[in-house]
Amino acid sequence: MRGDWLVFIAASVVVGVVVYAFILTPLVLWRRRSDDLPPQFASNGPLEIGGVIISLLLVAGLFYVTYRREMPVDAVSAHPFQTIDVTGFRWSWEFDYPSGIHIVGTPQRPPELVLPLGEQTEIALHSVDVNHSFWVPAFLFKRDAIPGMVNRFDLTPVKTGRFAGLCTQFCGLDHALMTFTVRVLPPQAYRAWIAAGGRTPS
Repeated sequence: MRGDWLVFIAASVVVGVVVYAFILTPLVLWRRRSDDLPPQFASNGPLEIGGVIISLLLVAGLFYVTYRREMPVDAVSAHPFQTIDVTGFRWSWEFDYPSGIHIVGTPQRPPELVLPLGEQTEIALHSVDVNHSFWVPAFLFKRDAIPGMVNRFDLTPVKTGRFAGLCTQFCGLDHALMTFTVRVLPPQAYRAWIAAGGRTPS
């Protein structure tokens, strides 16, 4: 999605340059008082129609770029490597693995979500009380946890290490403490972690 932002920034710069050019040109050409007035006109059909058409094309182009980039992000594989249930609650997180590993955090002891490098993991995101938001800044990804529904998305880590995660939807008193960590392990180390019930060191 970073590329999407770059496209929007570039479009904004171009539009800004054009708008400021229209503002500054009259100030430069007619900056002094005189008896000679600048050209006057009540309407300019081609200019007005052209402005509308260019604006519509710009908006349609940005919509198309956004649509093309968001579809792969929202796509969910029919055959992921694994599915992990992630539940947000006031004020921490709970991670349930298909192998039976169950991790529950507290505001004072944030939990750690462990993922395998290069494998596609489906996250089934839940909330048991109010709206929360699952955000991992390093992954450039955020998704809301909404009571009564399950949000599903895929994560495929491309780099090992530990990455900070947090809730970005204000959810009450200890919202600021509703954090977690994502630890990405090489596939062999991940299998060892699963085999040991989630108790092996990194």
